[in-house]
Amino acid sequence: MEASRPLDALNEARGKRVVVDLKNSKQYVGKLKAFDIHINVVLDDAEERADGEIKRKIGTVFVRGDTITVISPE
Repeated sequence: MEASRPLDALNEARGKRVVVDLKNSKQYVGKLKAFDIHINVVLDDAEERADGEIKRKIGTVFVRGDTITVISPE
């Protein structure tokens, strides 16, 4: 199925690992568990990355949609 809307693309990624880039230059990688129309997202088994290296494991994390610049498959 081709994703025709942004939320369709996120729905395709549900349950898969994604990379979330934030406005503050932080990057989280984790399994996309849930999201809403504001692109607030919940990641499971999340890690914080800097310069491509894992800084810390955070487990389940909620990220506000207005802080996100990019969400992409890992």
